[in-house]
Amino acid sequence: MTSRSPTVRDEDGSILPLTIFYGFLSLVLILLIVAATSLYLERKRLFTIADGAALAGAEAFELDGVSLASGGPRPRLVSAEVAAAVRGYLAVTPHDVESLAVERAETTDGRSATVELSAHWRPPVVTLFVPAGFRIDVTAVARSVFF
Repeated sequence: MTSRSPTVRDEDGSILPLTIFYGFLSLVLILLIVAATSLYLERKRLFTIADGAALAGAEAFELDGVSLASGGPRPRLVSAEVAAAVRGYLAVTPHDVESLAVERAETTDGRSATVELSAHWRPPVVTLFVPAGFRIDVTAVARSVFF
């Protein structure tokens, strides 16, 4: 027969609350990492689309608009042609970006095309800790250069 002293507490089951807490904490961290990774990849995908659209806009010049300067030939871009080239590029480029919108497609200096795109991002798993989504904006600039 074993006797227990009255000062020693019974510790059976004390590890269960710790296991539940750390399991919950791990689940929250995993969901946050999945959401952050999804946001990063969606922004990179949107930037890739904007970069291609800016390149298409930078190549939207007529040969009549090329002028000879001291540094060589220089194309002259027009904002309306840049915007039309960007819209054409986005019409033929496959993408699965939600609510893709062209915020700006223009040339500010006549030599480079600036394209700003926006889209709506939603996390793969909606939780209490991650919002239902928000808008992502990216800007890409491209310039045509003759060598």
